[in-house]
Amino acid sequence: MTDDVLGAPGEGEPGAAAPKHRSPVWRVAQILLAVAVVAISFFYAIPKIASYSEVWTEVKAMTPLEIGFLLAATALNLVTYWWANMVSIPNLGLWQAAVNNQTSTTVANTMPGGGYISIAVSYEMYRAWGFSKTDVGLSVAVTSVLNIFAKLALPAIALLLIILSGRASGSLVGASIVGIVILSAAVVLFGLVMWKKRFARAIGSGLGRAATWVARRFRGSRTFDWGEAAVRFRRNTIDFLVERWFWLTSTTIVSHLSLYLVLLLALRSVGVSDAEVNWAQVLGVFAFGRLLTALPITPGGLGIVEVAYIGGLILAGRGHADVPADVFHAQVTAAVLVFRALTYGIQIPLGALTYVIWRTNTSWRKPSPAAAPIP
Repeated sequence: MTDDVLGAPGEGEPGAAAPKHRSPVWRVAQILLAVAVVAISFFYAIPKIASYSEVWTEVKAMTPLEIGFLLAATALNLVTYWWANMVSIPNLGLWQAAVNNQTSTTVANTMPGGGYISIAVSYEMYRAWGFSKTDVGLSVAVTSVLNIFAKLALPAIALLLIILSGRASGSLVGASIVGIVILSAAVVLFGLVMWKKRFARAIGSGLGRAATWVARRFRGSRTFDWGEAAVRFRRNTIDFLVERWFWLTSTTIVSHLSLYLVLLLALRSVGVSDAEVNWAQVLGVFAFGRLLTALPITPGGLGIVEVAYIGGLILAGRGHADVPADVFHAQVTAAVLVFRALTYGIQIPLGALTYVIWRTNTSWRKPSPAAAPIP
């Protein structure tokens, strides 16, 4: 689906190169790298910070009320993703959105490079339910762009709030500045694409050439020509955003903030107070972790994100902890692992269930409409 959205040539189009499967050696190397990173993170890096027995002690100390609030916040976060899908695709039902989102998320969370595969899975579902290529492609493209902007905007917002709270640190400031620079470049490129057709064609062609170069470095033979696709994207997106900009933006913001809320509640539930790591610092670390999820090294950033969150929060609270250092480290580690279990781990069995629902529920299936001619 990524190619359709971004406009790579399809089969039968002039100049389209026949795609080839990746070398088995490359796929094995990718899997081994992911396994190694996860193993190093969970069996070496995290235990060096806090022992799992101490972490478990902190987790067991949570009250039923605290656990209830965490589960409620997690459920809210899941629903916000379904809501975002419903806003981006007209006439999509709530349970269809749930099945699509949970299944594709499980694919992304369990396979190396799963983010791209999950898009294909999501696309296949939508098409089986009778949604047009245009509706699905536009939905994925626009929501992807908005999510990228949200991930890049969070560090800038967090930096401002951290400075206002008087708890700025060099590491968080540096990460935030990187996000601000990337966000600025992305906003300029998107603005140019939306402004003029010729800019859209030029930028699409340039990104296509860059993607082709990267693909060939990794033994891929696909040629990406995104110039005309960027022009089509511009034309369709302008109307789409004019009609739905408020709800698209709102659902994107709410989904990110509800995810942050789960992390904040996890920290408070294990005893990390606002005086130790305030809410603005938590947002800054969260923003940096969200950027790391884009790295396609492990599924969903597994291992990398946990270490980054734990390290960032410990650095943020250094010098402010009102408990011994080993207890503080165990509390932070417990909070992060609980957060990831609720927002990453729980997605996997849920997605397996929704996949079964998709395969067995034929009442939602409809013939896909013919693609509208391109003017």
